[in-house]
Amino acid sequence: MPYTFVTDGIDSALRQAEAAAGDKYVALTGSQAGQQCLKAGRLDEIQLSVVPYLLGGGVRLFDHIGGPVRLETLNVLDAPGVTHLRYRVAGR
Repeated sequence: MPYTFVTDGIDSALRQAEAAAGDKYVALTGSQAGQQCLKAGRLDEIQLSVVPYLLGGGVRLFDHIGGPVRLETLNVLDAPGVTHLRYRVAGR
C-alpha cells in the first residue's frame, strides 16, 4: 500500500486523500489528524472502539479541538471485549 507524506497542512492532506479515494470514503487514524480535521470543520463522523484497558499515557484523542463539539449517536455495538461507537459531527 503506498503512502504519501504531506507537510503543507491538513487541507492539502484532505485534498490529496479525496483525489486518491475518488468516489470512496476517506478514513483517518490517529489522534492528531482527527483533531486537525475536527478543528477545521472537515470531519463528518467519528468512530471509536473502546476496550476495557487504560494505558495511562499517549496523546489525548480530543485535546486541542477548539471548544465543544456536538455529536449525534449513529450506532453503538457492544461485543465481547470492545464497544464500537459511531457518531455524526453535528456542530460546534
